[in-house]
Amino acid sequence: MLSYQHIYHAGNAADLHKHALLAWALDYLTAKDKPLSYLETHAGRGLYDLSSAEARKTAEADAGLGRAERGAWLDEDHPLMRALASVRRQHGDHAYPGSPLIAQHFLRRGDSAHLAEMHPAEHAALAQVAGRAKLYSQDGFQMARTITPPTPRRGLMLVDPSYEVKTDYTEIPGFFQDIARKWNVGTLALWYPILTDDRQRGMVARLSQAFPEALKSEVHFPPAKPGHGMVGSGMFVVNPPWGLAEEAARIEALFRG
Repeated sequence: MLSYQHIYHAGNAADLHKHALLAWALDYLTAKDKPLSYLETHAGRGLYDLSSAEARKTAEADAGLGRAERGAWLDEDHPLMRALASVRRQHGDHAYPGSPLIAQHFLRRGDSAHLAEMHPAEHAALAQVAGRAKLYSQDGFQMARTITPPTPRRGLMLVDPSYEVKTDYTEIPGFFQDIARKWNVGTLALWYPILTDDRQRGMVARLSQAFPEALKSEVHFPPAKPGHGMVGSGMFVVNPPWGLAEEAARIEALFRG
């Protein structure tokens, strides 16, 4: 559980899908003059250097962010590209924001952020860039159970585990139901991999049964290398902001093209 480091995968096709929708949702939610809470259960280090040896070892960003930039998928006013430009102005041309820094770009002074990360090195790196966010060096699922409903009650939670713990697939549907009962106004967003062995299918089916009105967005792409098990990315969003379904459909069409 503590071996995963996202630097090897930062900016890949799954990040592009996930972060485009996250940034759009946060941009929409912060357009209203009402405070909100942002929760993240598996935050990572928050800031990535795509020129680092780790990132270049896999070069996964070439097929994600790189593909989008070459194809002009997102114009400069898209929320993700605005967040990316802001981070690069501060940290250099090869910087890539993880979801905590994407959220930081949109959150305002009256908003709150709660970020959980158990990996000691990732947590230490996150502390350097997290700003006013409250950090938790503990299991993110437990953090969410403890602080929901948050103050302010309006807000969004991102659940983005590495799925190295195989029980995540069986336990997440129940976790989402528990959080939704406690925090029925919250937007709950789950990222999941689409795998060649389809192990995610049962989890998604249970979530869809529990939350029939939720948004499910899936994109497919070639494996990062021959034999790699991940061939797509999914986002399941309970209480999606108005308009997110249309943005998701637009992003999905870009991947198909």
